[in-house]
Amino acid sequence: MRCAFVSIPEHDVVATPDGRFAYLSEGDESAPLALCLHGFPDHPLSFRPLMTLLAKAGYRAVAPWMRGYAPSIPEGPFHVERLAQDTVALARALSPDRPTVLIGHDWGAIASYGALAASPETFAAAVTMAVPHPLSFLGNLRRQPDQLRRSWYMLFFQLPRLPEYVIPREDFAFIDRLWKAWSPGYSPDPEDMAELKQCLTASMPAPINYYRAMFRPLRESADRMKRTQHQRISTPTLNLQGADDGCISPRIGDGQERFFDGRFRSAVISGAGHFLQLEAPDAVGDAVLSWLQEHAG
Repeated sequence: MRCAFVSIPEHDVVATPDGRFAYLSEGDESAPLALCLHGFPDHPLSFRPLMTLLAKAGYRAVAPWMRGYAPSIPEGPFHVERLAQDTVALARALSPDRPTVLIGHDWGAIASYGALAASPETFAAAVTMAVPHPLSFLGNLRRQPDQLRRSWYMLFFQLPRLPEYVIPREDFAFIDRLWKAWSPGYSPDPEDMAELKQCLTASMPAPINYYRAMFRPLRESADRMKRTQHQRISTPTLNLQGADDGCISPRIGDGQERFFDGRFRSAVISGAGHFLQLEAPDAVGDAVLSWLQEHAG
């Protein structure tokens, strides 16, 4: 069904047991589903180059606005377990009769790891981008202290009220700063950034509540991480990192293969930063389609 929303691109809506999600789609509706999950600060439009390649390769590419991002369901909770459940629910609602190909970037990658661990039968193959397995990230922090400097914004988002004031100021200059630092040398499309800022205007503070839910309440958050991430992943998974990523060091994923029982491969895309699917669409597209051809048929 169609849904109208001010300043949001034309989109469809799917109902799940826990909320309604708006999404962009490309490709034949009868084709195998490729579910593409965005991160922060981002929106589904960043998947358009990859969606076009997926559609040409015979997939129905679907990129939803994640929970809390307008025009999808605005309410939380926003912890990892909930995001993983959303991912499974979306896959089952959009492709009830056959397994889904899962592609996640940034927070979409984190949601993907949780979904793959919780419901391996739902997914045929997966590609994660920009974020390694979360337990690898946490385990490597002591050996990669530079990552703490890169992750300063996570601590900033824990402050009450101040992030809500700072982020929208001067036409979301804070968001422009993150994109520039995380993908140095890349200039995003001004129209896409304008639509992203409109989305954030309608969505705040939900996008930063993802980060707050990582630590609050602390004991419950730790328990959720164990439940959703400690189960080894059997789905064939490819992890892609940008060599010039200013947000997540490619080395923070060292040794992450130990969290996978199924086929796993990691690769670094040269000349790309955090938003690698936009910066190197051909290289990322080739890597994704090659992995899916090998493991999803």
